[in-house]
Amino acid sequence: MLKKLLLFVLVIIALPFVVALFVDRTYSVTTQVIIDKPVAQVFAYVKQLKNQDNFSVWAQMDPAMEKHYRGTDGTVGFVAGWQSDKEDVGAGEQEIMRIDEGKRIDYELRFFRPFESTDLAFMETQALSANQTQVVWGFDGHLDYPMNLMFLFMDFEGMISNDLNQGLNQLKTVLETQ
Repeated sequence: MLKKLLLFVLVIIALPFVVALFVDRTYSVTTQVIIDKPVAQVFAYVKQLKNQDNFSVWAQMDPAMEKHYRGTDGTVGFVAGWQSDKEDVGAGEQEIMRIDEGKRIDYELRFFRPFESTDLAFMETQALSANQTQVVWGFDGHLDYPMNLMFLFMDFEGMISNDLNQGLNQLKTVLETQ
C-alpha cells in the first residue's frame, strides 16, 4: 500500500512537468491603431524610445521607477533601462536593434527582474493617406520550461494585447492633440 501511495504521489508531482513538455513556449501579439497624422510625424515620434513614457502602459505603472539611458535616442543601439520596487514592473532594459526609416523599429527587451527573459518587439508605421497613419505594435515573447505551463492558466497574449491596445490608444491621443 505504501508503494502505491508513493508511486501515486510521484506521478502527481511529475505530471505537470510532463505536460509542460507539450505546451508551446512562445507567444506573439500584434495590435494596431489608425492615427490622423502624417506618417513622417508619427514615425519621428515613435522612433524616440523615451516617448514611450507618454503612451506605454508599462512605462506608466510606476511613475517613481528609476530610468537610465545609454546612447542617442532614436538611433540603433540606444538603450532605455528601468528599475522599480514594484513587482509588476521589475527591472530591465529595451534596446533599439534596427530602424527602417519611416517604416519600422525593432527592439530587444531584456527583463532582469522579477524573471529573466529576452523578448522582441517592434513598431511599424504605414501611410494610409497624406494625413492618416496605421501603427502596428508587436511583441514576441516566451516562457522557458517548465514556466511555460502557466500558458494553460493565464492568457498572456490577451493581457499583452490589452496593454498594447491601451498604449496605442494613448499614442493616438497624444499625437492627435499636438
